[in-house]
Amino acid sequence: MTRNPFGRNAFVAATVVGAVALSGLLSGASRAEDAVIIPPPALDVKAADGIQTAVIAGGCFWGVQGVFQHTAGVVNAVSGYAGGARKTAEYELVSTGTTGHAESVEIKFDPKRISYGKILQIFFSVAHDPTQLNRQGPDTGTQYRSEIFALNDEQKKVADTYIAQLNAAWVYNKPIVTRVGTLQGFFPAETYHQDYLTLHPDQPYIASHDLPKIRNLQKVFAPNYLQKPTLVGNARNTN
Repeated sequence: MTRNPFGRNAFVAATVVGAVALSGLLSGASRAEDAVIIPPPALDVKAADGIQTAVIAGGCFWGVQGVFQHTAGVVNAVSGYAGGARKTAEYELVSTGTTGHAESVEIKFDPKRISYGKILQIFFSVAHDPTQLNRQGPDTGTQYRSEIFALNDEQKKVADTYIAQLNAAWVYNKPIVTRVGTLQGFFPAETYHQDYLTLHPDQPYIASHDLPKIRNLQKVFAPNYLQKPTLVGNARNTN
């Protein structure tokens, strides 16, 4: 499939060819999305004991993972693949857009500190643009789609109801295209994709498209913001 020349792989490649090429790419790249102020969900998953799990997809997993690593109550956020088979859960295959997978993030969270609904509110507000179909910013393909992979009927009901609530309130200037499906399996991505935002803050794609999401999280969701991210390499049961 055709990949946008200003997408993530182009930024990665540009680091090899030098500052001149980088400046050209940056001038043509899409501006990072602003946060959208949205209401919390009217319906939420009931709080329960123990660590809970959410799986979401919203474009390149570097930025989505980074947002939730800076979110209080999240005890681990792992980049990976969901929507396809285990045997095709490899970056090079997923990048073809033919595997059914979406770049996704598995979020482990303490429901006594942050609810499933709050995670969805952050997801829709600052982590990505849910009105973009099979793309996110400069990245195109079904692997960059917006999708919520529900782990149970309650999560699915909350997600479906929240999307209907946001569409009815017209908080965006276009309809939400986020899918709500049932999780069949989550497969962690390769090690070099984990903690990418924190480990590579000067990488041009990160600086242009993902660090603004962290600033938006701090601004819009200040009570939920963590200055120090909870990384995969040293995740704890609390933060």
